Amino acid sequence: NFTLRLLVEIHSAILIQRWYRQYVARREMRRRYTWHIFQSIEYSGEQAQIKLYNFLGYLMDNFTPSSNERNLISHIFRENEVCRDAEWERYFCYKNIEVPEIYSGPHLTFPLTVEEAVGLVEAFRNKKQQLHSRYVLQLLLETWKLLRMLPNINRISTCHSKEITICGDLHGQLEDLLLIFYKNGMPSLEKPYVFNGDFVDRGRDSIEILLILFAFLLVYPSNVYLNRGNHEDHIVNLRYGFTKEVLNKYKMHGKRILKLLQKIFSWLPLATVIDQKVLVLHGGISDSTDLGVLARADRHIVRNQHVMTKVVIFPLSLQYCFQNRSLQDFSDRIRVNMENQLELSRREEPTLNAQINKPENFKTLSSLPHQILDLLWSDPMTQDGCIPNEVRGGGCYWGPDVTEDFLNRHNLQLIIRSHECKQEGYEFCHNRKVLTLFSASNYYDVGSNRGAYVNSMTRELTVRQSVGRTERSALRVLREQLFAHKSDLLCAFRKFDSENTGLVSLNDWASAVESVMHLDLPWRMLRSQLVTCKNSEGTIDYYEWFNELHIDQSLLETLYRHRSTLETIFRIVDTDNSGFISMQDFRQTWKLLSVYLKMEITDEAISDLAITIDSNHDGSIDIDEFMEAFRLTDKKSRLERGRSMFMGTTSDLTKLEGDPNI
Repeated sequence: NFTLRLLVEIHSAILIQRWYRQYVARREMRRRYTWHIFQSIEYSGEQAQIKLYNFLGYLMDNFTPSSNERNLISHIFRENEVCRDAEWERYFCYKNIEVPEIYSGPHLTFPLTVEEAVGLVEAFRNKKQQLHSRYVLQLLLETWKLLRMLPNINRISTCHSKEITICGDLHGQLEDLLLIFYKNGMPSLEKPYVFNGDFVDRGRDSIEILLILFAFLLVYPSNVYLNRGNHEDHIVNLRYGFTKEVLNKYKMHGKRILKLLQKIFSWLPLATVIDQKVLVLHGGISDSTDLGVLARADRHIVRNQHVMTKVVIFPLSLQYCFQNRSLQDFSDRIRVNMENQLELSRREEPTLNAQINKPENFKTLSSLPHQILDLLWSDPMTQDGCIPNEVRGGGCYWGPDVTEDFLNRHNLQLIIRSHECKQEGYEFCHNRKVLTLFSASNYYDVGSNRGAYVNSMTRELTVRQSVGRTERSALRVLREQLFAHKSDLLCAFRKFDSENTGLVSLNDWASAVESVMHLDLPWRMLRSQLVTCKNSEGTIDYYEWFNELHIDQSLLETLYRHRSTLETIFRIVDTDNSGFISMQDFRQTWKLLSVYLKMEITDEAISDLAITIDSNHDGSIDIDEFMEAFRLTDKKSRLERGRSMFMGTTSDLTKLEGDPNI
């Protein structure tokens, strides 16, 4: 009996162990595809942003200089104003802004004190009241003055503090910054910090994070270091929420605040070197990254100097987007354009001749644009080499051999970068010589990832929630994306359904979905989560499948697909950030949209549409009316949208009308 009982217990233990292993394996597999869904959709959104800028750049290159459409969008490719330092200070004068007696928020005096910086943190923690716009402008102005004195690459030592804390992306998530301060302590002489870019966008408290970081920077200029990220760019902010946040919170002086922030972003340092051994930067490197070149150049002039060709002065988010060129193609294009423009500048700007004529300065200027982009946008890869980062549209993918060569050339031991969300908040690669660090927890959704920071190379992790809800959220987002591409998917299914039965096999369903979505997801594995309308023969009724997606059918699919792009276009056209565009600007915008979205619409129809949607008859169009215009127009036009960023001629569109699949 004892032996039998022992055998039964052993057998039961084996079964339980086998079941648990299978459970863990299934859970890990679900965790991985959930993560893949979130990341694929995020990068797909970046591609949409890049596609829009490709299109706008195409217009800039091909419309005549006097074209109204060209003038409408040309302001995004240049500084709105070219001012000297004294003019900037007068433009952002805060002294005429009075703080009312009823204001109960933080009060600031300058030079700023430690108590005031800590008080700012506590005020934002308790959600008492936002900082008054007078203090915001004054704080930003003092920050700008300080940043202008800093080098491109900060070089710091921990010989006195014996430690340093490095934080990755925060993306407007104030709770994560406050939690880091709670666990690790606030910045001080004994506790220096490096914040590695992407402070803003996506989260709801971006301006509060900036104000806290700038306050501590002013109090401890030798103990707080800020690196620039790819989201410290006013064009990126138009799409990902920061511009909207500032205008909502500071309705009266929001425009001035945004303008000064635009200036501040261009002056943020690019990297930090710790103890001559550790390089901290936001994105990464390439096989041409040279810290010596980056350290000598004027980061502000490279981005904004008006003597440069327009390719060079594009916002950092745009410079690699045109024509999907390789890094070398684009570098050559910049070099040729700069040679022409610099030759012109020698005649027009004699005060700059001495600097421009120096060979070492020209080498620095001509190599800087792509090197700065590499620092902000690049990602590591497992294989050797260096290739263009076509997923993001900027920077590159670099391999372990590039890391090894770079570290050897600069006598460094480790690269700490951010830029990519990681499930554990951090990830080592390239033989543990590259560390990715991401501090915004729950970035995609509750439970999607942990946030991390590094203190003296010891990991401290912030853990939130579980994975279960994340999986459901990921599938919900994926269903929304599938519905948004309904027309494209129907065309793809019909290619496999030659007899028009409305049925396709599982393999054909998976192939069709991937051919449209380009998300590189395991569609066969996801089928059980996305499709329940499989019949007894194992085929899928794709018409019934769309009904199962549980998306509000009143939500127009094309509007849903292009909503972020449309909002970005509206904010680009709304040059004064008033929330309204004129009827004339609306007409010109629609001419651009009809090309970008491959829609046929006449000038007469545009004028009729403008009158129709101006529901309050105030002679201007707000964002809701703008969206309604697109919905109404798309309801009339079901011509399939091509994926090309370039023009579709009338003859091209006429050909589509004869296609039975459209």
